[in-house]
Amino acid sequence: MNDSRPRRTRRPSSPTPSPRPPRPAARRERNEPKPAGPLHWRDGLAQLLAAPEYQPVDEATLIRKLRIPKEEISAFSEFLAAEALIGRIMQVRHSLYVLPKKLGFCVGNLQMNERGFGFLVPLDKAEPDFYVAGEDTGVALHGDLVLARLKEQHGRQRDGRLRGEVVKVLQRKRRQLVGTLRKTPLFYYVLPDETRIPYDISVPPPADPATLGQKVVIELKDWPDRRKPPEGVITEVLGAPDAPGVDLISIIRKHDLPTSFPEEVEQEAAGIPSQIPAEEIERREDFRPLFTMTIDPDDAKDFDDALSYRIHDNGEFEIYVHIADVSHYVRTGSALDLEARTRGNSVYLVDRVIPMLPEKLSNGICSLQPNVDRLVKTAIIRLDKRAEVKSFRFAAGIIHSVKRFTYKEAFALLRKPPGSPLSRHVHALHTMAQALRKKRFACGALDLDFPEVKVRVNELGIPTHLERNENDASHQLIEEFMLLANEVVALELKRRSRPGLYRIHENPDPGRLDEFRAQAKSMGFACGDLTQRGEIQRLLTRVQGQPGESVVKIGLLKSLKRAMYSPKPLGHYGLAKVNYTHFTSPIRRYSDLIVHRVLFNPTHGAVEFNYDTLSRVAQHLSLTERSASEAEQESVKLKKLEYFDRQAHATKRTAFQALILEVRSSGLMVQLPEFLVQGMVPLSALQGDLFVFNPQRLELRGQRTKLTLRAGLSLQVEVAKVDLARHQVDFGVSKQNLLKLSSSHEPTGKR
Repeated sequence: MNDSRPRRTRRPSSPTPSPRPPRPAARRERNEPKPAGPLHWRDGLAQLLAAPEYQPVDEATLIRKLRIPKEEISAFSEFLAAEALIGRIMQVRHSLYVLPKKLGFCVGNLQMNERGFGFLVPLDKAEPDFYVAGEDTGVALHGDLVLARLKEQHGRQRDGRLRGEVVKVLQRKRRQLVGTLRKTPLFYYVLPDETRIPYDISVPPPADPATLGQKVVIELKDWPDRRKPPEGVITEVLGAPDAPGVDLISIIRKHDLPTSFPEEVEQEAAGIPSQIPAEEIERREDFRPLFTMTIDPDDAKDFDDALSYRIHDNGEFEIYVHIADVSHYVRTGSALDLEARTRGNSVYLVDRVIPMLPEKLSNGICSLQPNVDRLVKTAIIRLDKRAEVKSFRFAAGIIHSVKRFTYKEAFALLRKPPGSPLSRHVHALHTMAQALRKKRFACGALDLDFPEVKVRVNELGIPTHLERNENDASHQLIEEFMLLANEVVALELKRRSRPGLYRIHENPDPGRLDEFRAQAKSMGFACGDLTQRGEIQRLLTRVQGQPGESVVKIGLLKSLKRAMYSPKPLGHYGLAKVNYTHFTSPIRRYSDLIVHRVLFNPTHGAVEFNYDTLSRVAQHLSLTERSASEAEQESVKLKKLEYFDRQAHATKRTAFQALILEVRSSGLMVQLPEFLVQGMVPLSALQGDLFVFNPQRLELRGQRTKLTLRAGLSLQVEVAKVDLARHQVDFGVSKQNLLKLSSSHEPTGKR
């Protein structure tokens, strides 16, 4: 949950997949919610249906009660049908309308587990999650929007979680799946790559028998009856699973990511002049006399942000956060704008970027490259020596960056005393950034940063090595100023009392925090009431530098709610900020582009900036962000597994330090902290002793050596087997490595 600045990655060094035929226009709306009606419709209908005295009525009565004008009745009918289609309201017997909640129903997204069960995450954030057993998922698949109800019998599990069953699928998350074509003596089927879909998809025989065993794309048919297998039709053959590039093409197809821009978008981008007209420079604030620099990864090409600063005579520090002025080039309603909104964000896979904007903009005229003039939107913030904001303002400007640092170069300067003029600039920014960081954590922000593991691949897409990137002082320098700019922009939007777009992170569910608390305690990290922010901060301080730090932080992240976009300024829990938005990355986030428009030209595109439109866009962007995140994580995980698969087949085995996360009757769930990879050590892979599982203490104890294995212990493992299809890695522990462990060895935390 790093909401300050997305990571950067390089442009493709290996060939990109051959483009598919042009996407149908329908794709533009696939992930976007149905249009909501005017504000008085939405609020009036919601208030009427939620009233305690409300009794179900038909459409005509609703029209009368809400006083819908005659000229709006047709539109209201469409709005009502759309609301019923996505489950916000229900149509019951005799065409009467009622809220699902009043009849014991709940609408939400089904999040499936690889073991067949799932959880329903309600659209209404005030509602608790439902547990859904495998036999109660009906014909729903992972990610589908479904209507569910609480089971009358056995309505709760032992842990107190509600238990429900799927009644109806309202919307499929996706109609397209990727998998491997296989065959039984009677029929052909596709085994989905998505392990959270536990069904084989029946397909007609392929035209070419050689397709058997290859990766294919299928279009799902309607699946009305759970007693029959789901069916699909092969629409594309990707190639052999081990052929170079097929793995990442499969991820691209699985998440329905675009591989090219429509011709009209490319033409529009090509028509944008590269030179800045003199009259445009004249009407902007000229920041070119200021020393301006960027700090980015060594392989980045799309530079969203640059920094300048001044130190005033009274010691106050004025920071200029310059952000690429994408809104100047991408006009509301243009082909570029509509395509960027559909994509929502850039997607950063292991070996390529799927950009939100064509390369001429993302890597060219919008990118804040050194030694060229660039248009910017700038937040100018004045701070005192204690990092308190004294004033701020915003300006459309022009800059000329004179130095491009990589993170490694900036960090190298920060490790030495400031000697050169360049070094003094970096040190001055660093000093204020650290003051901001200290103040932020003092206000309750959670330190959830942890190292990123980057997979380096060759021209064939084969992983060659894993590179660990720490969140060092150079990253923090940029992060703090981006956070500050996002915060003051959000404050300004609130002050204007106009519809805006905010980045929100709601308070966590206490039940989820209790589950995480039990996990942390099993690893030996004592903690109190985690509903108190201070207790979470103390836990994060306690695990800092420990082998289990990344595990605890990932566990905490999973227990928190997902950050999202909203037209309501609800604040950000993780950052402990009352006001927060996204302003600093308009090259690769459409949300930031909207914020630029709202902030600098609020009268332009009035329809775009009304509350209802922003609600729809916020929901759409939250969905595209999640899809992009899943694709990015999947591509990294896949290449990590390929890397360890090579280790499993190597002549000389490498030993890796592992941390025990969980002890089960079947073996140990472990993580390699250095590479953030998880896997199993099966009971049979513990050589040199016979281990017996103690379910009360969640331990494995050796009968001969008396060695006790529990969560939090470190041990050396070797890669035994990698199942690329199921995304699983098994480790082994040699007799020699087990003997190195002492039965008195304590876990990483204090018990």
